[in-house]
Amino acid sequence: MNLETDYLVIGSGAAGLSFALKVAEKSHVIVVTKGEMNECNTNYAQGGICSVTYEPDTFEKHIHDTMVCGAGICDLDAVEQVVTRAPMLMKDLIRWGTRFDRTPEGKYELAREGGHSEHRILHHKDETGAEIERTLISQVKSHRNIEVLEYHFAVDLLTQHHLGRLVTRHMDDIECYGAYVMDLKRERIFTILSKVTVLATGGVGNVYHVTTNPHVATGDGIAMAHRAKAIIANMEFIQFHPTALYNPGERPSFLISEALRGFGAILKTKDGKEFMHKYHPMGSLAPRDVVARSIDNEMKVRGDDCVYLDVTHRDPAETINHFPNIYRKCLSIGIDITKDMIPVAPAAHYCCGGVKVDLNGETSIKRLYALGETSCTGLHGANRLASNSLTEAVVYADQAARHSAEHLDEYTLQRNIPDWNDDGTTATEEMILITQNAKEMQQIMSNYVGIVRSDLRLERALRRLEIIYKENEELFQKSKLNKELCELRNMIDVGYLIIKQAQSMKKSIGLHYSLDYPLEVPHDFPLRKTSSEF
Repeated sequence: MNLETDYLVIGSGAAGLSFALKVAEKSHVIVVTKGEMNECNTNYAQGGICSVTYEPDTFEKHIHDTMVCGAGICDLDAVEQVVTRAPMLMKDLIRWGTRFDRTPEGKYELAREGGHSEHRILHHKDETGAEIERTLISQVKSHRNIEVLEYHFAVDLLTQHHLGRLVTRHMDDIECYGAYVMDLKRERIFTILSKVTVLATGGVGNVYHVTTNPHVATGDGIAMAHRAKAIIANMEFIQFHPTALYNPGERPSFLISEALRGFGAILKTKDGKEFMHKYHPMGSLAPRDVVARSIDNEMKVRGDDCVYLDVTHRDPAETINHFPNIYRKCLSIGIDITKDMIPVAPAAHYCCGGVKVDLNGETSIKRLYALGETSCTGLHGANRLASNSLTEAVVYADQAARHSAEHLDEYTLQRNIPDWNDDGTTATEEMILITQNAKEMQQIMSNYVGIVRSDLRLERALRRLEIIYKENEELFQKSKLNKELCELRNMIDVGYLIIKQAQSMKKSIGLHYSLDYPLEVPHDFPLRKTSSEF
């Protein structure tokens, strides 16, 4: 049974669901997600969402902070668009039912995180992402024009390639017609034809051995777009969150929000000594790339498995009130954060690159949009400013909704796409072939393509990954597909993109730090005058 729709949205985080809500007023939408709707990176985001809200903050300051953090290689048009449109999109979230924390006087309580010059983070305790996701899911489930397919996995995008035409990355007339989708419960693959397709599948964290991302973050959208010959950019810039809870054996790693450092927590070594002042004048509130490298260096020099985050000097009641989720989690493993230092270590957290899009969120493939962490808008440059990601997701979802709606009537459904054909394939009997290759790939990426890299490490990683790629492709061609096999295929593709784009970057900048090149420290950027209305 094949399906047809105006819009196919692949992914159920803030970007995908807010897009779906905006186009569903006049069109039919199918949302595909490979787990339950709330199993996404948005749901795990603790800190908050950025928006210039009150004086003395200004658009100019937010733009400036973003550019400095991104090492000056951000797309300024993208930065200005996100920053200036953010306040309006916050109103949409609030109108849908999102509850941001307020002060006793009724104003929004704004937090500050690393790299920010002002307090501008809207939040809901330390569970902001979960609150936004709750709101969006509630709205989507009650919408008459949105059909949600949980436990459905998008296998590949449909283009002219499936009509027998040779498609190359340099063509400017590639079109997307939908996707082959696997029903994970019925174990069958069918076709969803759409006028417009949206990739909003989240991040790539599971390419690495240690990550804060949920198990579903396997880079599916980026890998599918790459195979469909879309342009992929900035994959070398993988952000490692400096402070994931060090709890060996737990996967994903529990995130200790940067907002805790904004609240006053201080990074220390095991013997209780502060160390961040040696690396950056902002100390524990330095940008994430600096903090992650600093922690990595301290751990290696001292031979320790972690460093510590100390918030014991703050009022216990205030700490618990602001960070109930972190308090409960740490207490569950015997750590009282009001009395004990928290053991932390960096973990793969966010991909600043992805499928290259324009200011409307459209990719180099016509009728295909990419949103959220799947996309590369240019906002983040070489390093993401804390809490800019959810803002980017909702701003670009709005842009894509407007743009695609304007052109929807120009598109027709391509009904000549052949059905999925798996004749001659058999079920995979030895899952160890998949699970072992996945573990090897994660170790390769963590050891050779992590926080610190070198030309030699990247060369070795590529050679090792090529072996795993060949083994997995051989298995893919002769097997009836399952989720694990498809996810490994996608993670290998993403790993390849990270390595190749890192190899092409013959300098150290932002999140890409190589032992072979001196770190380029960006100069300061003068404030650029823009509209101050918000």
